[in-house]
Amino acid sequence: MEVQAHRRYLLLVVVLLLIQFGLGQKEWLNSSTEWTALLYLRSSLGLRSRDWPIKANPCSDWSGVKCKGGRVVGITVSGLRRTRIGQVSPRFAVDALANFTSLVLFNASGFLLPGSIPDWFGQSLVELQVLDLRSSSIVGSIPSSIGNLSKLTDLYLSGNSLTGIMPSALGLLSQLSVLDVSRNLLTGSIPPFLSSLNNLRRLELASNFLSGPIPPSISTLKKLQLLDLSDNSLTSSVPSELGNLSELLVLDLGKNSLTGALPVDLRGLRNLEKMNIGDNGLEGPLPVDLFRSLAQLEILVLRGNRLDGRLNHDLLSHPKLKFLDVSNNNFTGFLPSFVPNSVVVFNFSNNVLYGHLNLPLELHGSIDLSGNYFQGVVVNKSPDAILSGNCLDMEPDQRNFEACSLFYSERTLTFEGFKNGNPDEMKRGHVRNSRLKFIMVGLFGGLGFVVIFVLILVVLLKFCGKGEANKKGKANVGPVPDGDSPSFPKDPIYFAGLGDSFTYEQMLHSTGNFSEHNLIKHGHSGDLYKGFLEGGLPVVVKKVNMQYLKNEMYSLELDFFSKVSHMRLVPFLGHCFEREDEKLLVYKCMPNGDLANCLHNISCSEDDNVQSLDWIIRLKIAIGAAEVLSYLHHECNPPVVHRDVQASSILLDDKFEVRLGSLSEACVLDGDQHQNVFTRLRRKPQSSEQCSSGPSPASCSQDIYCFGKVLLELVTGKLGISKAEDSTTKEWLEHTLSNISIHDKELVTKIVDPSLMIDDDLLEEVWAMSIIAKSCLNPKPSRRPLMRYILKALENPLKVVREESSSSGRLRTTSSRRSWSAAFHGSWRHSSSDVNRESGSGSKQGGRISSHGSCGYDFSSSNKRLSNEIVPEPEEFRDVEN
Repeated sequence: MEVQAHRRYLLLVVVLLLIQFGLGQKEWLNSSTEWTALLYLRSSLGLRSRDWPIKANPCSDWSGVKCKGGRVVGITVSGLRRTRIGQVSPRFAVDALANFTSLVLFNASGFLLPGSIPDWFGQSLVELQVLDLRSSSIVGSIPSSIGNLSKLTDLYLSGNSLTGIMPSALGLLSQLSVLDVSRNLLTGSIPPFLSSLNNLRRLELASNFLSGPIPPSISTLKKLQLLDLSDNSLTSSVPSELGNLSELLVLDLGKNSLTGALPVDLRGLRNLEKMNIGDNGLEGPLPVDLFRSLAQLEILVLRGNRLDGRLNHDLLSHPKLKFLDVSNNNFTGFLPSFVPNSVVVFNFSNNVLYGHLNLPLELHGSIDLSGNYFQGVVVNKSPDAILSGNCLDMEPDQRNFEACSLFYSERTLTFEGFKNGNPDEMKRGHVRNSRLKFIMVGLFGGLGFVVIFVLILVVLLKFCGKGEANKKGKANVGPVPDGDSPSFPKDPIYFAGLGDSFTYEQMLHSTGNFSEHNLIKHGHSGDLYKGFLEGGLPVVVKKVNMQYLKNEMYSLELDFFSKVSHMRLVPFLGHCFEREDEKLLVYKCMPNGDLANCLHNISCSEDDNVQSLDWIIRLKIAIGAAEVLSYLHHECNPPVVHRDVQASSILLDDKFEVRLGSLSEACVLDGDQHQNVFTRLRRKPQSSEQCSSGPSPASCSQDIYCFGKVLLELVTGKLGISKAEDSTTKEWLEHTLSNISIHDKELVTKIVDPSLMIDDDLLEEVWAMSIIAKSCLNPKPSRRPLMRYILKALENPLKVVREESSSSGRLRTTSSRRSWSAAFHGSWRHSSSDVNRESGSGSKQGGRISSHGSCGYDFSSSNKRLSNEIVPEPEEFRDVEN
């Protein structure tokens, strides 16, 4: 009996465990309110049925939905995709979240939610602990109601367009561990209430427009492990109180306007692994015992300051240091001998260091010692060691003897000189001797040729005098056959007359030995450096590395400048061909940079507010860019396609006049058999859509599509659209274009840059430019307007909309359709005749024309298109008729 009872007891236990296991494996939602709210959220966000299937259990089968006790506790839409309808009109439509009273987590990172954070977030989601809205296209200010979320531990709002100041209500979030509002448009100073967030471990405020000093009260955040205040406009000195943050692992204060000395009290950061205080205005020597105390330090960035004094041994021989950048400072003296540990990257460039190099240069990693005054002979040099711009013996690209000797004599030190000769001086001397030889050979050769020519001429005159009567009328002289014009090799020597010729030493001096401080960007056709010529003229120098680019590729840009000339192209000043492995092209520097950096800029006033270009200047820029593209497309024969139209290609002078740059990808459309090497090398397969440089097609419609994206950047203020082609950008474009309609002017106010101050008249111009941009972005290349009609429309923007606007704002008749088309595209009749003239239609010419002197080209064209391909009818009109 006892055995049977024991067996029944074990069986009962097993059954109960199985039941409990089954229930735990598949939890069901037991709230009809939350089930309805999920369906509403699914609809408002336009989520696909494969991610949130309507007939499945949300708690187990819906992606990103987590339940506990039959209640929804977590919703993650990050990584989910919308339906086609949902992609057309994405918005911050999450009102259904108010029904989830047990919600702990909401993650929409990378999910497009254009709009502002609703105020009810802080009133309804009282259980919320994690709110992640990174890179979700959110605008507006941070609502103060978020301060009511007393249980919030992680708040991620980075990568959006949030404006205004940080609300003081954030100081009420006593449980907050992570606060990330970096990469937004926040202004004002760093609020002092942050010091009340005692549980904070990560504070990220980078890449905003914050100003004022760093509040010392931040030092009270004892649990802080990451402090990132970089890329703002912070002033004053580095607070010595930051040394109290003993748990700090990362300190990033780079790219600000901090001044003063580096405080010695930072030695209290005993767990610090990364310190970046580069690109500021710090002065004075480094504290003596600072880095000996930072035992865990691996990365140290101090570049771009005004620090001076000596680099001590404790810093250079730090046991864990792997990355050190002290470039572009005023450090001086001898560099102490040290043996780096493991793989390291050290940058000592552009300081005032001198003496002999007593350190091993065969280290694992890289070391940059350029732009100093080291002397002597280098042994056991690593291939990754950069030594240019010094006074070293038998090393290339060194300073001249006079500069080195003067430097050492001013310090009452001895310069040993170039015992084996300065290779650059020897090379120049060899060139001078070679030139002298050539001059002498040419001089005597020329004299000999003159003597021989005179003798031959005398003999011919005597011979011709004897038989002049018999020879009359029999000279075999005829015209030069057509098409036998001389051909020129596409070699850099051929372009030596294009612009001024600069020496390599001039280029080194103007760019600070091509220092990182003067580097503008790494372009796909070469690195761009800013510099100043001897007369003070600011220039941009493109450094083309011939080891990575083919010679003919380099010649193409020169070929372009030799044939194409327009006032709105970036001025080409000259070149430097001295070195075989590097070719240098010199352009005039544009004071206002490019459109990408100038659209939103920081003012020079005391408040350091963000200043955006006003509408008048934006329209002026759009017209200027359209002018030069219209010239390339329609006045050059054959047409020239830019292939890299984006905001960074549109340069602006001191009066915001457009100068088109990034010309290395420009190419001509296929012509006839007389195409030169410039055309043949650049021929690409036909396609239409991509805007980025590289292996994209040669098509005028491609330029027009990219120009449409630039127009949208001017209208919306959204940066980076013209250079991106990712899914997020495409979603943004679809959403933006859905708010542009010829029927409704007010609809465009949803996408207009909030920083623009516009009245009703200017709003019509904004509306018109938006309509033009939408026409440029037509998915069908054949339906996009030509650039010359885009230029006419931008020059008369009010005609684009007013002739189509009636009291109801609707298109009603065919006549109004024609009037709008006439304003935007030019008259249909004129367009057809223009096309016929440009295509060379006519019996006398046989379908071919030749345009001499246009852009320096002389090619024929027989490509004829129908008028509706060149002047497409906007889809808006076809939709209305349907």
